[in-house]
Amino acid sequence: MQKSFIKIDSRSIKEGMRFSAPVFFDDGTNMFLAEGKAAKAYHVAALKRWNIPFLLTYGHEVTDSDDQAAPVEELEPLEEL
Repeated sequence: MQKSFIKIDSRSIKEGMRFSAPVFFDDGTNMFLAEGKAAKAYHVAALKRWNIPFLLTYGHEVTDSDDQAAPVEELEPLEEL
């Protein structure tokens, strides 16, 4: 199944933004930001310096409320091997 990219205006990228899938440069091949990793100030500066008009992803922006979706269940301790 081929995933279709969503185009993101590079001016909308702000420090701290995260995405549910990798974000690629406008060529669709080279990765700009890994899945779940927050954009840093140097990422935003690079987009401006390199005049990147848009980025591509097949995910969506991840918010803090997405992280708190489900609590982790308690697991049983492992026996020694």
